[in-house]
Amino acid sequence: MKLSPARLLGATFLLALAACDKAATTSTAATGTGDAAVAAPADGNWLAVTAATPEGGFRIGNPDARVKLLEFASLTCPHCKDFEAEAMDTIRNKYVASGNVSYEFRNFVLNGPDFAASLLARCQGPDQFFALLTSFFQDQESWTKPFMTIAPAEQTRIGALPQDQQIAAMATAGQLDAYVRTRGIPKAKFDQCLTDKAQMDRIEALRKEATDTYKLTGTPGFVINGQTQDGVFTWADLEPKLQAALR
Repeated sequence: MKLSPARLLGATFLLALAACDKAATTSTAATGTGDAAVAAPADGNWLAVTAATPEGGFRIGNPDARVKLLEFASLTCPHCKDFEAEAMDTIRNKYVASGNVSYEFRNFVLNGPDFAASLLARCQGPDQFFALLTSFFQDQESWTKPFMTIAPAEQTRIGALPQDQQIAAMATAGQLDAYVRTRGIPKAKFDQCLTDKAQMDRIEALRKEATDTYKLTGTPGFVINGQTQDGVFTWADLEPKLQAALR
């Protein structure tokens, strides 16, 4: 399903949300990296190695790791926020740092605010992406709240704009520009990121990949070495799968 800005605006005000439908089915899709060889860090710690992947995600760690962990998630999904808080320090320090596991994040957008935040995070490149990802999850309640109070008349006005202007107008009405300004994204960059048609198309393609290739119907969803992890939505469920893959 193609997610036009107009369609996403229709979902904007349902943010609270139906956000994290927990259903997935098994897939055996492959996840080749397509990367050039990357030398191991001199100190042996892979946490500083980040990259935008050819598939459209952002990866941290060794591209040739024995175990490749892929997460599809939404920045407005409360369960995704919980997973980030519970799991990411362990994933980074216990698994990724050693080079045995790589972690890749791919956006699975669910609504307009999610689309806007995803564009802003992706626009900053891999070196800043993960820090912004953490901020969006940690502050999820505060930055999404203004979207819920956009007046109906303003919603109507935004919906009447040309599609290539709707996401930026919605994000401004939801005060997202003020939130990201404190994180080093000025208004000019904000406007540029939210009108990036190539990134919009990439985000739509990632959602299609999640649903069509990996058969995911909600977030968070996990893939290990190309295999969709059916019924796995929490760190308690996922970590034994990682450990099994490492044996």
